[in-house]
Amino acid sequence: MSVQQHATTFISTVQESLGDQTFVKLSLGNYKGEEEALKQILIRRVVIKREDKLAFTFRYKTRDVVKNYLAPEGLTLITRYLNAGFKIATLFSIQKNLILEELKNGKVVLRESTASSTVAPSASHDKAKNRLIKPESKTYLQELKITDAAGNVFKNAQDKYRQINHYIEILSALIKELPAGTIKKVADMGSGKGYLTFALYDYLHSVLNLQSEVVGVEYRQDMVDLCNQVAQASHFDQLNFVQGTIQDYNADDVNLLIALHACDTATDDAIYKGIKANAALIVVAPCCHKQIRRAIEKNKVKNDVTFLTKYGIFLERQSEMVTDGIRALILEYFGYKTKVFEFISDAHTPKNVLVVGLKRAENFKPEAESERQAAVLQKIKDSKAYFGIDYHHLERLLEL
Repeated sequence: MSVQQHATTFISTVQESLGDQTFVKLSLGNYKGEEEALKQILIRRVVIKREDKLAFTFRYKTRDVVKNYLAPEGLTLITRYLNAGFKIATLFSIQKNLILEELKNGKVVLRESTASSTVAPSASHDKAKNRLIKPESKTYLQELKITDAAGNVFKNAQDKYRQINHYIEILSALIKELPAGTIKKVADMGSGKGYLTFALYDYLHSVLNLQSEVVGVEYRQDMVDLCNQVAQASHFDQLNFVQGTIQDYNADDVNLLIALHACDTATDDAIYKGIKANAALIVVAPCCHKQIRRAIEKNKVKNDVTFLTKYGIFLERQSEMVTDGIRALILEYFGYKTKVFEFISDAHTPKNVLVVGLKRAENFKPEAESERQAAVLQKIKDSKAYFGIDYHHLERLLEL
């Protein structure tokens, strides 16, 4: 059998193993080609967004590079590499191992050996996750065009489904830090189309078995009407959406207040509502930090970071950190344990800062509490002076 016939037989066997699901993996080794530092290529089958692909791991001397290809393109690439420097190729399938090798004397041989594995590995691209929000039998996910009637997540809704679950995972961990039964009423300020509001209601009722009331507050009447229709179709009897603004909503009896992507000082309005309600948990994901940025630009105070803030992009980032840092300090002043961390949101806003306030359960002596609050106020005062800030909107709302 000629060299070309051996190679053709090898590629044909690889193709068959992919077709009958017996493919385990493939390796290309003993590289003598021209690509600098390339040592080996490992190939495995993956499924990415319901598409069968071949994942190529290119192993170089100091790094690995992974690229995914559709099977026909991948097979063409394997053939090309067999003719461009790789002296040995090994196909591992659950039926047999097949080795194509060019010996030192230039002779090419094709030999078989007993299969190393009797079970094909999972083709899942990502490690399977135990999602808190399951896609099956969820009317609201169907109505919001996340899944079909059988519970299959639509291809164009994969990112939104992951975002929903990521959000619930975060809230789940925070809620677990509270005493049992704390969450009786939730307000989601600026709820929009309600993806996350519905998911939180589902989690509270279906997973935690709570009877919490959940309210979505949204300015756009068409969104309110749509969400109330979906809630009714889903038989979510304690979920309601109301038209209004953050400033106008009466949040006095709210235990968990949420505001995601409230623009500029609207985030401060939400935090203010949560503090005045003595909410056990306040969760905000701010966006647009215009008020503090304008103050820094106007007063132009010279400080140790002036060399950075003379550049617009750095000034924007500094303004975000200062705005949210003072928000965290104000929450601390009012007895909240604060957390500030980054979380993945969605394709349009891939990363956001989450500011969280958990109401402290401890009781402190009045003298110690007064001293603690005074120290926090001094930090706020010093921070404003350092950056040339006249006032912070949340500070003014709370009359500090």
